[in-house]
Amino acid sequence: MTGTLTRPGLLGRHDRNGLLRAVGRTVPLRPDVFRQVGEHLAVAGPGHPFEGVRFTSTWASRGVLDVVLVHPDLVAEVSADRAVDLGVFRQPLRFQRLRLDATVADVPRFGQGPAAAAG
Repeated sequence: MTGTLTRPGLLGRHDRNGLLRAVGRTVPLRPDVFRQVGEHLAVAGPGHPFEGVRFTSTWASRGVLDVVLVHPDLVAEVSADRAVDLGVFRQPLRFQRLRLDATVADVPRFGQGPAAAAG
């Protein structure tokens, strides 16, 4: 997740091999939405798949984003443009809603179904 626990953005989804991959980020969330999402996030311990990874703000940008690694167990429904480049959505994702009724195991792997993301 980019940002902080109180101002999150979404990034990850498991691939066909079960590995968590960065696949995009959301447009800025509305204050009521980032509070709702933030209530369900927990900071990850050592060994997170994104540990040591640097994220930039835009394509070809050198500006590094602040990242808070969280447990990748929260499911969100997003809408996405179909344009994907090297496994990453080209356009920002639009957050639709949290899916507290679903687990990460319920979400099709990236490239195998609808565009839901685990953050």
